[in-house]
Amino acid sequence: MNNLFERKPRLLILTLILIIVWGLSSFQILPRMEDPETINRGATITTNLPGASPYRVESLVTEKIEQSLSSIKEINLIESSSELGSSTVNIQLKDEVTDVDPVWSRIRDRITDVIPELPPEAQRPLYEEGYSKAFSLLTAILWDLDTAPNYAILRRLGQELFDELEALWGTERVELVGVPAEEILVEIDPVKLSSLGLTAVEVAQQIQTSDAKVAAGQLRSNRNNLLLEVDTSLESLSRIRAIPIRYSNEGQFTRLGDIALVTRGIQEPPPELTIINGKPAIVVAAMMESGQRIDEWTTAAQAKLDLFRPSLPQGVSLKIIFAQNRYVANRIDGLFSNIILGLLCVMGTAFVMMGWQSALVVSLSLPLSILMVFAGMNLWQIPLHQMSVTGIVIALGLLIDNAIVIVDELQKGLRTGIAHEHIVAETVKQLGIPLLASTLTTILSFMPIALLQGGTGEFVRTIAQTVILALVSSLILSLTIIPILSLRLYQLTHRSHQTKTHWWDTGINLPLLTGLYRQILKLILYFPVLGLVIGLIIPIAGFVVAGTLPEEFFPPAERDQLTLEIELAPTTTLELTQVKVAQAEKILLDHREIAEVHWFLGRNAPPFYYNLSDGVKDSPNFAQALIQLRQVSDDPQLIETLQKQLSQALPMARVLVSPLEQGPPVGAPIEIRVYGSELEMLRKIGESLREELAKIPEITYSVADLSEIQAKLALKINEEKARLIGLDNAAIASQLDNLLEGSVGGSILEATEELPVRVRVGNRDREQLPQIASLNILGNSATAERANISLSSVAEFDFLPELATIPRRNGKRINTVKAYVQADAIAATVLDEFRQNLESGKFSLPPGYRLEFGGEEEERDTAVANLIASVGVLTILMLSTLVLSFNSFRLAALVTVVGISSIGLALFSLWLFEYPLGFMSILGTIGLVGVSVNDSIVVVAALQALPPHLQRQRKAIREVVIASTRHILTTTLTTVTGFVPLFLYGGAFWEPLALCISIGVMGTTLSALVFVPSGWYYLAQAQKVSPLSVSE
Repeated sequence: MNNLFERKPRLLILTLILIIVWGLSSFQILPRMEDPETINRGATITTNLPGASPYRVESLVTEKIEQSLSSIKEINLIESSSELGSSTVNIQLKDEVTDVDPVWSRIRDRITDVIPELPPEAQRPLYEEGYSKAFSLLTAILWDLDTAPNYAILRRLGQELFDELEALWGTERVELVGVPAEEILVEIDPVKLSSLGLTAVEVAQQIQTSDAKVAAGQLRSNRNNLLLEVDTSLESLSRIRAIPIRYSNEGQFTRLGDIALVTRGIQEPPPELTIINGKPAIVVAAMMESGQRIDEWTTAAQAKLDLFRPSLPQGVSLKIIFAQNRYVANRIDGLFSNIILGLLCVMGTAFVMMGWQSALVVSLSLPLSILMVFAGMNLWQIPLHQMSVTGIVIALGLLIDNAIVIVDELQKGLRTGIAHEHIVAETVKQLGIPLLASTLTTILSFMPIALLQGGTGEFVRTIAQTVILALVSSLILSLTIIPILSLRLYQLTHRSHQTKTHWWDTGINLPLLTGLYRQILKLILYFPVLGLVIGLIIPIAGFVVAGTLPEEFFPPAERDQLTLEIELAPTTTLELTQVKVAQAEKILLDHREIAEVHWFLGRNAPPFYYNLSDGVKDSPNFAQALIQLRQVSDDPQLIETLQKQLSQALPMARVLVSPLEQGPPVGAPIEIRVYGSELEMLRKIGESLREELAKIPEITYSVADLSEIQAKLALKINEEKARLIGLDNAAIASQLDNLLEGSVGGSILEATEELPVRVRVGNRDREQLPQIASLNILGNSATAERANISLSSVAEFDFLPELATIPRRNGKRINTVKAYVQADAIAATVLDEFRQNLESGKFSLPPGYRLEFGGEEEERDTAVANLIASVGVLTILMLSTLVLSFNSFRLAALVTVVGISSIGLALFSLWLFEYPLGFMSILGTIGLVGVSVNDSIVVVAALQALPPHLQRQRKAIREVVIASTRHILTTTLTTVTGFVPLFLYGGAFWEPLALCISIGVMGTTLSALVFVPSGWYYLAQAQKVSPLSVSE
């Protein structure tokens, strides 16, 4: 191919144009997002059983659903929670499941099959698949007036904006958040109702019969067919008030408006609310489709908002509280900045080491390779996001190595007078196999990352994919285009046949340093054991100190946002939660670092970051805040201060201030699971574990699933008195439920929206126990006039404690203790201290109970296990590449020792610079193994090129190493300088990876120049040769 480019320069020019055009066009159409998308492997099944205790819910609903799903082999985890009147079953599929739709279909079928086994009063199970994507745009419609918010207006405006964004091209999903449901409320007077001998459900049934939205037959003639319809549908409040209500067997009736107050309003209490910058609001959350460019989609969405804004009435405003495009644009801008910075660093290094001509050609391979990477990303359907962009930055220092070796060898050949028409072919022939081997070993070292399964793999996989694309592109360019460009440039600059050269032509040359270096190599080759010690002492030290390194999964994200969760007692109302939220907001806004606070009451905030959960809904005791900072801060002091102040101000609440986290979602940093059968024993064990956790200063607070005890208002019915009036326990419970919570009868249609008509008593008759006790219950006796007696006559109330929930995991009862650590603490270190305390204390488990740890430790161990699952096979492939390249097992073993020593170097660098052993450090170490052997491969290949009679001579070995040193040092320096952008701007997430590779490459360069020649000499001595063959 290179001969073809040499003979046909126009083909070379066209190829360059093709690379440029293809790369730029691919860059323009590549999808852009903030973070990688992961496959959703989670689903939730919610089943309501009104009025049932957690024990009944567990037995009648939860266990049956779990049993129906247990035989589906793709399910990895089934977690459930049985609460008062509700069962929640969470499903998690195995990591190796990538085609999830058929599995979800089978799960839905199983749920349908189990419905006949559930109690008749149980509602139909609600199946919901989770989302693993973040919303792209959060827009708030705010109520700016000082009066109480009119949610009917906000709801109507929100629905209009919902329709506009849903119709926008490229929109996947839109959700309305904080919108209380509207309804028509019929507040009956309990005294009037009982005097008429009616129940709430009977009133609702009569309203329902007046709402005839059904056909009444057809008029059929030989000319027309006309549909008959009863024109009595409910269309206004006055129409509802005028409904006749029959109340006796003599045909007497009264108007509904005479016995009830009919109003239109929001559901009380509302299930959720949003407060944006201290103002009541609703939020419209929009999510972009996969495969789109978020900058273009956001521009189109902004245009929709600009058209919508003038239609808002006075006192209502529109505000974008989150736009993902801003963060994506920063990443893309950072890509170009890092590429330019990396290019300048690499060019500067190459210029100093090789001269301006070689530096120019070598540097040209960078943009060409990156353009080829963009083309490959387009073919491989890899979007531009945090991981793929950083993969390109990582590749900056790696993809230039091949070009440096080729250009350096070519320039040496040109300076020695080799004929120009043969030099390219000879250089490529000589270096083709070593470069292919070094590229393959590097690719194989990144393959475990590319093959990693599960959410962690989907998160980091594109790092390896873009690095592999860059390495392949670099190899292709280095063996085809780069040598031709180097030759052409040499011919252009040497037409005058000048013999005088300067350092900027051939690179810096320091004779004194070279002489000293030659003497050091001479000494090492006379005492080869010295070279072996120099090459191995630091790696061995790294393996020794590895056990002292603290472990970490992923560090927090460096972002200008925090989250705050407030959770009160299970029986807390949304109104009281709102009071606590107001107290918390006042504390938050006293800090200058905080710009805005946006609250979501009764539920999670809509996920605005890729690993946030939206699993909490319909929880009036819960609130979550999106805290917008004025600037990005990695100082944990603000979080610790907020945590302390809020915990003191809200002592009865669970308060958690958190930074956004990197990596797949993890619940609590520390999780301790206790399995057993007896709930009370599980609860006691959990409390004992919490007491041990409280002794560790770094623990912010802890909570156990079974630690929540809620008050239950028990209604003890005198069954004898109930039977006298023709009622039983179930009938009394039904009447009471319909009076207090309401019974729906009929609805009003407004455009495409249906407003239910709910019949119940007013708020003043249901908010105090004496009022509830005075409510009248109607009898159902067939032998006497329908009895009308107060509830207190047949029943009495009592407060009883009861567990708030019964949790289960894979069919077994469990109590999970969750612990949260300070912002600057490492969870693994805290967990180790906790384990030591348990072992040294008197804690023990009763027979039949067991303990296991989850949280970050479990997620990290699972991810690492998945990562190394393919390492064995890939190691064999890497060794095979080396053996076939050198045609020698011993030489392959020599280079393999260098690769293994690079792991020790990475561990030593983490210890030296006080970094934890996190998942990104492990990724960097695995990638380092392939990169680290490249220099050794070059040295071994150069030594093999010696004539057989010189391969055992110290002087010949020394001179070969010296001749290879320039481009070895150049590749090392360019690799290290290529990581400068990650050191400067990568933050805590990328610094450990860059450190491991940089320090490891520098250390293995020393090994290539010292350890490998020493090892080569020992291997040469082991051959059966004459004594003179190893002398100088």
